[in-house]
Amino acid sequence: MKITKVETIIINTPMIIPGKIIPKASGAPRTSIDTLLVRIDTDEGITGWGEGFGHRIYNATKAVIDTFLGQMCIGRDPRHLNKIVDDLQRNVAGVGRNGPAMYALSAIDIALWDIAGKIAGLPLYQLLGGSPRTELPGYASLLRYGDAKEVAMYAERALKRGYKHMKLHEITEAPVRAARKVSGADVEIMIDCNCPWTVDQAIRMARTFEPYQPKWIEEPIWPPEDYRGLAKVQDMGGVATAAGENVMLQDFKSMFENDAVTYAQPSVTKVGGVTQMRKVMTLAESFGVSVVPHSAYFGPGLIASMHCIAAMPGGSLVERFDCDFAATPMGHWINPKKNGCFELPQGPGLGVEPDLKLIKKMRVA
Repeated sequence: MKITKVETIIINTPMIIPGKIIPKASGAPRTSIDTLLVRIDTDEGITGWGEGFGHRIYNATKAVIDTFLGQMCIGRDPRHLNKIVDDLQRNVAGVGRNGPAMYALSAIDIALWDIAGKIAGLPLYQLLGGSPRTELPGYASLLRYGDAKEVAMYAERALKRGYKHMKLHEITEAPVRAARKVSGADVEIMIDCNCPWTVDQAIRMARTFEPYQPKWIEEPIWPPEDYRGLAKVQDMGGVATAAGENVMLQDFKSMFENDAVTYAQPSVTKVGGVTQMRKVMTLAESFGVSVVPHSAYFGPGLIASMHCIAAMPGGSLVERFDCDFAATPMGHWINPKKNGCFELPQGPGLGVEPDLKLIKKMRVA
């Protein structure tokens, strides 16, 4: 079996926004989601699908695949997954072992695992050693609204959808207070801050949020690589910390050695795909750190995250960016059931084949 083609596809999916305020993500208004898909074809008719992180930087990730990493895969046997990925890892060393280069490698790695599962005739989570599961608990990851009434509306919507956990992207007290008032005491609330504060400011804000009983405060400091500072926030702020969506394997060790987090959040579309995600999970387990993967995307990366979670002995939560769409190529698989859980695909590989007609309709590059 040989790889014959590595194709990158950019799709744009418009969001349905019922509220009055345009939500923000990465500090900018967000009305649609860009997704970088990677399709790997073989000469035996087996196709694998992957996803590289693409929010606002998809052109850079796409260029790495089109001009560099994709060409290295042509003619190789996809069953030699570990060797291919190791070669790609070593070749990105000269252009940076983070950012678009690793996002590109992540997409290829996920697609290769999809192929591996299809060859074996097993869903990915079982190929990774997971026990039979049919669904996984999720949490609604609300976008940033900066307005208490809007946050209350979206929090109430999340509860009606069956979620028993939700994450806010707020950095002031009023929206957090509003979400807790709506949700009551039994719903877990997390707070993602996106690195706005100094260590001392983060400690003060953690203490401000503490009465609302957040499960964790996520990425509260700038720069995010200050793991000693992050540990100080956890020690003095009274709230557990979480981080890791932008961290590579080699840096997770430093994070854990500094006791910086209670919850590690590797992102399968950034960290290097399923291969590196598994290594982070093993490393975290050795340090007694819980893993709750970052998965704020809607393509094969979200599905791959589900499979990685399902392969964990104790499982974890599936992060679902709280966006609505008229239609997506991944169909119902990216939407929660009425109980706030996600159906785990049982077909071989990722177990989900994207809708090619919708991809053609939504494709922008």
